Amino acid sequence: MIKFEADKFFSKNIVVVFGALICCMLWGSAFPCVKLGYTLWNVDSASYPSLILFAGVRFSLAGVLVLAFGSISQKKLLLPRRENIWRVAVVAIFQTALQYTCFYIGLAHLSGVKSSVLNGLGVFFTIIGACFIFRTERFSLVKLLGCVLGFGGVLIMNLDGLDFEFTFTGEGLIILSGLSAAMAAGFVKIFSRKENTTTLCGWQFFCGGLALTVIGAAAGGSIRPQSGASFAMLFYLAFLSACAFTLQGYLLKYNPVSKVAVFKSTNPLFGAMFSAMILGETEQLLHYNTLIALALVCGGILVINLLGERRLVPVSESDRLRREVLKFRTRLPHERRHE
Repeated sequence: MIKFEADKFFSKNIVVVFGALICCMLWGSAFPCVKLGYTLWNVDSASYPSLILFAGVRFSLAGVLVLAFGSISQKKLLLPRRENIWRVAVVAIFQTALQYTCFYIGLAHLSGVKSSVLNGLGVFFTIIGACFIFRTERFSLVKLLGCVLGFGGVLIMNLDGLDFEFTFTGEGLIILSGLSAAMAAGFVKIFSRKENTTTLCGWQFFCGGLALTVIGAAAGGSIRPQSGASFAMLFYLAFLSACAFTLQGYLLKYNPVSKVAVFKSTNPLFGAMFSAMILGETEQLLHYNTLIALALVCGGILVINLLGERRLVPVSESDRLRREVLKFRTRLPHERRHE
């Protein structure tokens, strides 16, 4: 019987490529599907508690799906170790509670196309976080150029003639959502060394979603399904989160953050494309401002990842020992000459 080795499998280039693209396709479809979910569940987009309640129900269900799948596949109930409960809480705050509070409220004030482009800034926040907070990469002028291109896309996306449109409850919260997602990616990369990735993702979803549900309901939020299609949409939204974030968690665990982040250049493209097809936002998708913004955001991400400095990848224990042996061998003749 062939033993499955997760580190070798998830570090294969072909697995990284297709795995990351699947994640981005799922996340891209979330933009229009969440907006449809508002309609199918009679969510008042002007009621922040209702938006938070809808997000909470979705992610609580996503957590249940992840934990159920993981428990069945591993033939045991997945529970985090006691010393890792605080790690689950940290990821739940950044990846679920904070990110999606900002995302759901911001998305209610913007089109799916515009939201997907602004959300693409999360990639730049991930790079900056990896360089200055989590210290897994070096920052360079090339990466600075990539960030300038990305933020240039945001500026152009918000230009309407000579007017600059920017609201905190719309564009501002979508950008903060991307920042929170970037912090979560860094924490998942580090914490997955101490805790099973499926356990970490499942419990952070459930805890973060439960917190949002309680807050939304306590603040007077209300959601009401219209038909069976309402439950089908809720299940799909929960499934895409469960699948995408769990898969991303394994990719981040066994690969450098930037190797996974480079494929997020397709995230705004998928989001804009699905929004155009599902919500009929074709006119905005084909507007020159949107096309230029998409090109700059994606171009900036590619510049950072293709022309930037090499990533600082932690060496394995075997590589470290091999280097120590080589150093000893090169130093030995020199020491003998001085005896």
